[in-house]
Amino acid sequence: MKGIVLAGGTGTRLHPITRGVSKQLLPVFDKPMIYYPLSTLMLAGVREILVITTPEDAPSFHRLLADGSELGLDLTYATQAEPNGIAEAFLIGEDHIAGENVALVLGDNIFHGPRFSGMLRDARDGLGPDGDGCVLFGYPVKDPQRYGVGEADDQGRLISIEEKPEKPRSDRAITGLYLYDGQAAELAKQLRPSARGELEITDLNRTYMEQGRARLVDLGRGFAWLDTGTHESLIEAGHYVQVLENRQGIRIACLEEVALRMGFIDADACYALGEKQARNGYGQYVMNVAKSFSATR
Repeated sequence: MKGIVLAGGTGTRLHPITRGVSKQLLPVFDKPMIYYPLSTLMLAGVREILVITTPEDAPSFHRLLADGSELGLDLTYATQAEPNGIAEAFLIGEDHIAGENVALVLGDNIFHGPRFSGMLRDARDGLGPDGDGCVLFGYPVKDPQRYGVGEADDQGRLISIEEKPEKPRSDRAITGLYLYDGQAAELAKQLRPSARGELEITDLNRTYMEQGRARLVDLGRGFAWLDTGTHESLIEAGHYVQVLENRQGIRIACLEEVALRMGFIDADACYALGEKQARNGYGQYVMNVAKSFSATR
């Protein structure tokens, strides 16, 4: 499976702080925002990842992440000149996808919860090696009128999907994480732009639903899905991460740790990455993770 992180857009809801820096490079407590969606793809076992950003911000992402090889990843980059809709990511990334299954995650979405890695791998395996359909992730919200909303039957098949409905048929918001088979790019090409001139991801998901090939996985209680697109939600996300990390002594979306535990790098490589940042708590945590991992082997 290939991966795409969509980290473009102008971040207008976060102006003026995003007038000089990409939204996805802003800090969420102790790490850049893009670490969180990137870690989500890594937890799904995805190593070949395309980062889509703006032409202006591309050098900054290169400087932060390089080619990903230190983390056992293969990172490549592409640009989206204008925010022409989420589904445009499949047109931009068509060569990267190359007809394989693909996971798309929005660059401002944070996911955290128990057994998340296993849930992702089950969803990935459910598509099969040759791919068949799509898997969406639903999250219960109190104000579904603000979201794209999905409804599933008892078998988890998606039976309705609406964008910001006045009378929602469920309280399950469709999150910014999507898994598709190798037909995603071809189907995206067939979409008609919306009134705003955008290729809507809801329209792509509806296409799969009408073919009877869309499933909705419920993230459920005890799980956190955070969208960091406003000043308030950005602060809330930082507080959430801060509280969990300080109380539990862990680091959410620590790419070095995820790479180690997923088998992308070994303990020595992980420790070396921590040493480069040894003057702060993050680097010390990475070194301790590497030492503890080695001690249990």
